[in-house]
Amino acid sequence: MMQIPGKREAELIAEWLMGSALKKGAVMADILYSAGSSAHFSLRDGSPEKDTQGASFRIGCRVIDAQGRQGVADMNSLSRDVLENLIEACMANCRASEPESDLYLFRGESVEKEQPMVFDPEVGRISHEERERRCMEMSDLAAGADKRVVSVRQSSWGDGFGETMYASSENILRWYEDSFAACSVTVVMEDGESLEMGGASEESRRAGGVDHLLAAREAVERTALTLGGKPAPTGVYDVVFDPEAAASLVESVGDLFLASAVYKNRSLLKGRMGEKIGSDCLSLVDDGTLSWGIGSAPWDGEGVPTGRTVLMDRGKVSSFLYDLKYARRFGAAPTGNASRSPGSLPGVGFTNLCILPGARGMEEILRDNRGGILVTELMGVHTIDPVSGDFSLGIKGALIENGGAAVRPVAGMTVAGNLLGLLGNISEVGKGLRFFGDIGGCPVVVKDVSMAGS
Repeated sequence: MMQIPGKREAELIAEWLMGSALKKGAVMADILYSAGSSAHFSLRDGSPEKDTQGASFRIGCRVIDAQGRQGVADMNSLSRDVLENLIEACMANCRASEPESDLYLFRGESVEKEQPMVFDPEVGRISHEERERRCMEMSDLAAGADKRVVSVRQSSWGDGFGETMYASSENILRWYEDSFAACSVTVVMEDGESLEMGGASEESRRAGGVDHLLAAREAVERTALTLGGKPAPTGVYDVVFDPEAAASLVESVGDLFLASAVYKNRSLLKGRMGEKIGSDCLSLVDDGTLSWGIGSAPWDGEGVPTGRTVLMDRGKVSSFLYDLKYARRFGAAPTGNASRSPGSLPGVGFTNLCILPGARGMEEILRDNRGGILVTELMGVHTIDPVSGDFSLGIKGALIENGGAAVRPVAGMTVAGNLLGLLGNISEVGKGLRFFGDIGGCPVVVKDVSMAGS
């Protein structure tokens, strides 16, 4: 296993890198260092498939020169000759880039506020035997949950922890530690001539925040719901998106709020600040301060403290997400949304993006939408046109009948329209917010959706 350098050693290397960069002509420099260890175990149809453990680190240097050009490079070695090559690569990349007038390093507030909880020491105490046991429990539960399960294609568990350092020539030095635990189950189900593969997963910063048995049950239930799905008649339906389907839609909508996309004319929200684009029940938030959130951190890739940003307030556009460069270009305050790896330049990204939940649960919502369609999967979300908002998406799910039960599997249907029209037709957001990675969704009801089917 790779030897991870200690904190003091990493700090001294960062100091040397920045000093060397300034001597070679840079006017500003910053360092991003990340290190961690992780383990992963999986079964395929009950037999061991993957069993890995490892540790790694990367240290990256970014330089900015007097012309406003920037360059970045990273390495996974701390030997003197490799680090010297790192600086040379940074300076060469800088000279090859185009000047930008809005580049600067953070000089503002320190991170003295209460920081989000992102590190659980219990993760480091999970044993190899525990990983095996949880995978076997998931595999056994899924295999026995429904006689139509013909294969538990995979049951997996992974966990790990790491540490991140940011240092800059503006005399900033910051560290934080984080952890993660995750599991997933994939099943294949067969009913006559119908075959369906599906799954479910759980992810958390905490060891105790992952319910592996819930993931196994959901993998079977969600796959069974769409097994043998056929198109319903073409028509206009009330549609209920389950939390996972809603989360995929939330992610696409969230892309429109990235200041970089707005600036580059890649978002239909350009010029729409303060405009109402969605239903009164729809509010969208990005929150990097959420304790135990997968996307949470005390500061972003430029050392700026993270925050909670309301992007859409009851349907009205209220803010965009900014890193330092785009905050200056828009004359706005940075929101702590610089996304970056040690070897990449900063860009604007999410922390924890979600819609704010409503009051009613899924069962009650389904009872009020009989005759509609419960959507559990949206296909082709990445094809939504961010400038026009036009889309054509495939769906999987089930018809809602019999007092709110999902009774007939549905597949092979398409829904086409415009994103603004869809957001405006949302009639309800339910409770039960769930995060899938760093994107959160709730049950969402959209009225009068035209769908093409049989």
